Amino acid sequence: MTAEGRQTASLGLSIKEAADVAASLGMVEAINLDGGGSTTMAVGGKVVNSSSDASGERPVGDAILVLPRRKD
Repeated sequence: MTAEGRQTASLGLSIKEAADVAASLGMVEAINLDGGGSTTMAVGGKVVNSSSDASGERPVGDAILVLPRRKD
């Protein structure tokens, strides 16, 4: 799950609100890495959220990758 940061078109989420959304989606474990302009979600090589940073997308050095299982 990626939540948009605070900007004109979105309000962002507090930690409690993010936990509530995660639980409503059936998540039993979650991690809050960061918030704001450094939050980016890409699917199939395309960014699918809008950065709340006025300068746009930031270069990010860390990522969590969700990949399909390898078939041996």
